[in-house]
Amino acid sequence: MTVNAVTPPATQADAARALRDALESPQLARVMGAHNPLSARLAEEAGFDVIWSSGLEISAAAGLPDANILAMPQCLDAATALADAVAAPVLADCDSGFGNVNNVIHMVRSYEARGIAGVCIEDKQFPKLNSFIEGNQDLAPLDDFAGKIRAASEVRENLVVVARLEALISGKGMDEALRRAEVYERAGADALLIHSKRSEPNEVFDFREAYRGDLPVIVVPTTYNQVTVGELEERGFAMAIYANQALRSSLRAMRETLIKIMQDGTTRNVEGDLASLKEIFDLQQVPQMLERQARYEELGRELAEVGR
Repeated sequence: MTVNAVTPPATQADAARALRDALESPQLARVMGAHNPLSARLAEEAGFDVIWSSGLEISAAAGLPDANILAMPQCLDAATALADAVAAPVLADCDSGFGNVNNVIHMVRSYEARGIAGVCIEDKQFPKLNSFIEGNQDLAPLDDFAGKIRAASEVRENLVVVARLEALISGKGMDEALRRAEVYERAGADALLIHSKRSEPNEVFDFREAYRGDLPVIVVPTTYNQVTVGELEERGFAMAIYANQALRSSLRAMRETLIKIMQDGTTRNVEGDLASLKEIFDLQQVPQMLERQARYEELGRELAEVGR
């Protein structure tokens, strides 16, 4: 398949507007996690509305745990690379904001300046631990996180600010999740992300039914993976983030291929399962590069002839 050249949004305001439109659409917006421009282009090619700059994927690609070991500049560089590679808006996973309220202010300004459409901040202590790892999942004090959301909403110009609720992950229950949702809405969040590690979607369904506010609600159906887009749309969710499936699929494929080559002593037996070099070149936009090169070389020759 040939991948056409894409034109990224002209401004950060355009990207933010596209993300807001996706959140406000009557149809469920579909978001795919990515960690580099290649994976972002594949997600866009497949038709996803938004690209999630995934903290788990970015950390895993660096061979590190998703536990705030990578610093903000590294996460920002990764998110920027995605935004530069695709036309779809990028929503960045910013963990718990990389520190206190002053870190959040710096983060918001930095991400907005680099063309990112939105940031998602979760209400856990810094440093955070991935929600599916057994360990410290303690929530940040409510007033502390509400202050972060208010600061983010006041210093941004267009950036979409998503407040991620971890009360169900931490075991604090539905009442705490709903209480925090109300406070974060008052603080100025543009959307809520309700997170759950249950194997069934009932917990997030119960939250959506009980939440009486006006903000769009986002879900991440990693563990309750049997839920469908139609079911989520019916229940009133605005967006679903498939946060890590692309990386997980590539990991298994690479491992199997490498083992096969090592065992067989040849690549012949795996070639039928591999993408062609042409597919790689198309994703790299090599045809567009060569067309530009030929065009400007011709233009240069014409300009040189005029001067003779």
